[in-house]
Amino acid sequence: MATSSSDPEARTSKTLFELSIGVFFLGGFLTSIVGLLVPRLTLTLGLDYTRALLVQFAFHLSYLLFAFPIALAILRIGYMRAIVAGLSVMVAGCLALIASAEWRSFALVLLALLTLSTGITFLQMAANTVVTVVGPSRRAAARLTLLQGFNALGTVLGPLIGAVFLLGSIGSDRGGPVGDDAVPFIGGAVLLGILAIAFHRQRNLLGKAALSPAGALLRHLPTVLHDRRLLAGTVAMFAYVGAEVAIGTLIPNYLMLPGSLHATPLAAGQLVSLYWGGAMIGRFAGAFLLRRIDAGMLLAVAGLAAMALAVVASLAGGVTGAVALIAVGLCNSIMYPTLYALALPEDETQAPLASMLLCMAVVGGAIVPLLTGVLADRIGLELSLLLPASCYIVIAGFAVVNRTAADPVAVAV
Repeated sequence: MATSSSDPEARTSKTLFELSIGVFFLGGFLTSIVGLLVPRLTLTLGLDYTRALLVQFAFHLSYLLFAFPIALAILRIGYMRAIVAGLSVMVAGCLALIASAEWRSFALVLLALLTLSTGITFLQMAANTVVTVVGPSRRAAARLTLLQGFNALGTVLGPLIGAVFLLGSIGSDRGGPVGDDAVPFIGGAVLLGILAIAFHRQRNLLGKAALSPAGALLRHLPTVLHDRRLLAGTVAMFAYVGAEVAIGTLIPNYLMLPGSLHATPLAAGQLVSLYWGGAMIGRFAGAFLLRRIDAGMLLAVAGLAAMALAVVASLAGGVTGAVALIAVGLCNSIMYPTLYALALPEDETQAPLASMLLCMAVVGGAIVPLLTGVLADRIGLELSLLLPASCYIVIAGFAVVNRTAADPVAVAV
């Protein structure tokens, strides 16, 4: 490698990457635990799928509501300070979830989730973009995919640990104002606080390179809104997040069905780790494959495979359906970082605004799962999976059109 410890740019990139591992890991850990609230609410409060999936609606709504002001904040304070702000807001969200332990106040749960996701929105826009633009541009997709692998590691451990506290106590006398239910969020708050301090100490790591006047956002707006690849990528991102969240959230309920595995709540919740485990393995493998295979081609294959597996799960049922639905996670593995890298404009000055649009597309995680829940209440959970299955067609279509796109993220600081 040409980079050495005496190269300031190399040291900056290395430090940023190492710090970002914690950001991506904790984001995945807490996001997967939030998904377990849906089966908990359906079992303990008797909510139907539509109302229970308001959990994901509240959790992902911040991406639409706050993306623009957060983009302005990033331009004003810089990437590193924005990450500190995001981590601090996430701590507040965890503390609010602790206060709503036992989920007796559904409104408080939704407010706490909105707060938590607002912090994650900061991280999505700041961390994803800065990791993409700091370092060799030709390795941007691979670099982001590798970090997403640590995100996936968090999503694997989340269900394994969280299910014990959120689903294992169902039908028992455990739990209380600060009982088992709060433990995952207490741990999350502590780790997020430590990570916020670490980023605060490195707040000047990028110097002034990442700072821009807020007015630049509006000046580049017409150009960005006419970027067809970015707009198409935004639609594909909406479809991807919607499908992944819908399937990942409903897997426990699907596995508990008599026509599937008829699993216990605890077992079903922990089996979700296999879904996210496939994403973890696929992301580490994807970081290797994306250095050798066209990103668009790999994304197209993954999209079509995910669609086929979701259809099998919808129509087959039993062990076959359960295995197929869990295997969708493997196909999802490279989608987010590859979509992000393919859609991001080549002009670095447009990156914050483009990141804002891509981040707003994450609201698909609010809308698609909610619509899937509405369908599940009317036609059954199995058939409702055809909706997220159709989302993968959009992703594959975007990938085919951009299959020959060269060096999609040609930006550097």
